[in-house]
Formats: sequence, C-alpha cells, structure tokens
Amino acid sequence: MTATKLDTWEAAVQWLRQQPDQQKLVLDAYYDDPILKAAERYWRSGEWGAIREFLPRAPGTAVDIGAGRGIASYALAKEGFEVTALEPDASDLVGAGAIRALFNEVHLPISIAEEFSEKLPFSDNAFDVVFARAVLHHTSDLSAACREFFRVLKPGGRFIAVREHVISSERDLPIFLDRHPLHKLYGGENAFLLKEYQNSIVSAGFKMEKLLMPLESEINFAPYTPAELKAQIAMRLPFFARAVPALLNSRSVWTIFSHIAAKFDRRPGRLYSFVATRPQ
Repeated sequence: MTATKLDTWEAAVQWLRQQPDQQKLVLDAYYDDPILKAAERYWRSGEWGAIREFLPRAPGTAVDIGAGRGIASYALAKEGFEVTALEPDASDLVGAGAIRALFNEVHLPISIAEEFSEKLPFSDNAFDVVFARAVLHHTSDLSAACREFFRVLKPGGRFIAVREHVISSERDLPIFLDRHPLHKLYGGENAFLLKEYQNSIVSAGFKMEKLLMPLESEINFAPYTPAELKAQIAMRLPFFARAVPALLNSRSVWTIFSHIAAKFDRRPGRLYSFVATRPQ
C-alpha cells in the first residue's frame, strides 16, 4: 500500500476500499458495502458477542458516541435498545449519511445527532447506556468527554468504551501512529496512557466495573481473530508449538495467560476496553 495524504476521513476510507491488497482490512473495519450486510456481520461477530455480556438485561435507551457508519447503533437496536447515534461527520460513506441510509432500510429505532462528544446535545440522565467504540482516543479533551458521558447517563446506567489505543509512554505515540494503516492517509489517530483513561473515567464519577486487557477479551483482539491470535502466539513458542493451541483453547488457561501477558505487553497502540457504571 502506498499512502497518499488525503483531505478527509471519507476520502481516506474511499481510497482504502480501492486497494486490492487491503480488502481484508476493509472487511475487518466494516467499511464494505452494502452497509446492512456489514452491520449484520458486526452484530454477529465475536466482538459484539463479548460486548453483549456487559449490556443491561432490560433494554432501554442508548447513545452510540462517534457512531461512524452506525454498525454499533444497529447492534444496540437489534438488542432492543432505542438508539441515538451521535456522529459529527455528515459523510454518506463513514458518517451520519451512512447511518441514515442504514436505519431507513431496516426501520430500527435509531435517531441521529450530528455533534461532537465533548459537548453532548442531550439533557441530564437521558440514557441507560452510553456506548463508545474506538472513540475516547479521538477526543480533544478526554476528561471533559467523560464528564459529559456521566452527565447524560442515568444513575445506575452503564458506560461501555471499547477498543481504546494505549501507549506505555509518550515516546510510543509516534511509533504507533507510524504503524497505523489509516493514520498515514488522513491523520486523526491518537492514543493515551492507560492511567489517563482510568483517571478520566473515575474522576468523572463513574465506578469502574471491568478493565479488559488486550488479550483478555475478543473485543480487543483486532486485527486478529481468536484462531489467528492463538496461531501467532504458538509461532512465538516453537518449543511448545504442539501443546500451545490445545492449552490456549482452555478458557481458564487463556485467562491466566492473558493476565500474565498484560504485565509484559508494551505494544504501542494495543487495545483496552472499559466498563463502568454511574452510581445510584
């Protein structure tokens, strides 16, 4: 892939979709058409299956922050939520236009608000769930955004922020950005220290319920499927190659392994996810 600097995120994604050698990335990022097929694939994915475990049992109202093409809005609506998709980009490919086309086709309860996440156009205590997929690391003021998420969430509501890029030091940021396949096209990527996410969420008033480490949940496995990730790990342990796949298929062994690996994992931009509640 030869990166060409482009003016908009929409142009970057359009360029990516035209590259024959990047079609797996296009599918993995759900940038393919028809959008309904992409959204349905996301709802049936292992990532969403893992997220579903953290949703309230009784559906209510949900806001999907930085909704992009609306795949998570679609998934939340399929789970029974009345969804508001917050997306500042009007694009018909990667923004509000794409979401509008999606919900017009499926007639699910999804409405659109074209605003940024740092100043939400909603009243206090408006939602049962605030959901954000790969959003926090894009915020210009992480703490202010978390305070807004807290404000619009009902007491007892659930805040779920998934797939957030983490660096171990500020020196890691340019390394991460240089390796990112889409930052080279348009820019706009970012990452924070883990403690910056944690401090911003907790200081906003949330109670942190779950911190999902990079290898702990399929939510964070990208760009790998679980099978691809375990194959990669087996390749790095050649002396135990025959035993490793069978061991890693054990849920208890994988849990222990993922916690140990997190102590040594320093990959710039590795993914973490956060689940928190607003106290009653």
